[in-house]
Amino acid sequence: MKRLLPFLFLTLFIVSCKSKKTASSKNRQTHSVKVNTTAKPTAEAESIVKYAKTFSGTRYKYGGTTKKGMDCSGLIHTSYKKYDVNLPRTTSTLKSTGDWIDLKEVNVGDLVFFATKKNSRNVNHVGIVTSVRPGNVEFLHASSSRGVMISSLAEKYWYFSFVQARRVL
Repeated sequence: MKRLLPFLFLTLFIVSCKSKKTASSKNRQTHSVKVNTTAKPTAEAESIVKYAKTFSGTRYKYGGTTKKGMDCSGLIHTSYKKYDVNLPRTTSTLKSTGDWIDLKEVNVGDLVFFATKKNSRNVNHVGIVTSVRPGNVEFLHASSSRGVMISSLAEKYWYFSFVQARRVL
């Protein structure tokens, strides 16, 4: 019996470690996003995205539109305004601006909208597409926890939160 007890503890330890690895690998799941990568972005869209990227690392501030602090719709409004494209200031009004496009057709400079509240499909977050590659769409947005950053639609969280894409140029 004394020899059996250490063996049981060792077995339980190994089994519990294995289950943790499985759980953490589920959190890293990615999804392939089907996109048309043949369309070239316009020079205006590339300029807007390049300017928007200068805000990377800016802390999140509700209602903010400057390097001192910025929210998601403030990032979009400020970036387009620099190139004389006037867009609404709030996500709720941005979500019906421009033309709805299928996710397969997104290109650099298009807007992507998300519903990030649990059990809700109401749009409350927006980002600007920065890169389109086979199986992946990257976008710049202002995260309330990490500030202005680039994320991917292939990430599980964003993949399931995605609601719509719109073209405003």
